[in-house]
Amino acid sequence: MAHYKIILAEDHVLMREGLKRLIQEDPELQVVDEAGDGLELLQILEEFTPDMVIIDINMPRLRGLEATKIIKELYPEIKILILTMNKSKELVYKAMNYGASGFLLKDDANTVLHSAINTIRLGNTFISPLIFG
Repeated sequence: MAHYKIILAEDHVLMREGLKRLIQEDPELQVVDEAGDGLELLQILEEFTPDMVIIDINMPRLRGLEATKIIKELYPEIKILILTMNKSKELVYKAMNYGASGFLLKDDANTVLHSAINTIRLGNTFISPLIFG
């Protein structure tokens, strides 16, 4: 079976490494590349199109929401999971309007990351339970 290919875009290396370890606990998922900011992510996407991008909302040079909007314009088939510490419902709505498929709080990542990825992979939307819970 083909792997579901994911690119991580997160400016904190420790967080990126933790996410990568969590993701790769599932043998069907594969982190194929990593970016430390939105511009680096766009450069990677010029060379390779993954199934999903998990993107931090607060990154240097090009923030996650702005990158999401550009990615969805250039590569509409890529699923995007927004990663943040911000629990703002307004931010959720804005991310979804920009084309994100999901919104994951960092506080939830260790328990619902796989659920978020699989929900989005099946064509549905995922929003962290802590947002509206």
